[in-house]
Amino acid sequence: QVQLVESGGGLVQAGGSLRLSCVSSESISRFDAMDWYRQAPGKQRDLIARISRIGTATYVESVKGRFTISRDNAKNTVYLQMDSLRPEDTGVYYCKAVQWNGSDYWGQGTQVTVSS
Repeated sequence: QVQLVESGGGLVQAGGSLRLSCVSSESISRFDAMDWYRQAPGKQRDLIARISRIGTATYVESVKGRFTISRDNAKNTVYLQMDSLRPEDTGVYYCKAVQWNGSDYWGQGTQVTVSS
């Protein structure tokens, strides 16, 4: 069973930065993509960033230019660098390992709170 463990969340003032990490118990190279999701209070969980197996990154419009997703295959880790944070970025951030023809795996989430 694949395990994903997120870390790096916390409380930060608006305009600040955080870097989230997602460590996989298995090689991330086996997955078709690695995603970061965000679930704001009282809302559904939304995809905000994805990085493919070959390193192609895509973002939801609201985080473009502020967030950067990256991967380190040697460390089985995916990162989400978050800059210029806004109060609306508050939520629980989840990592997901994607397999087009298999099971997806989720981490337990890490809380990010941005104060105004």
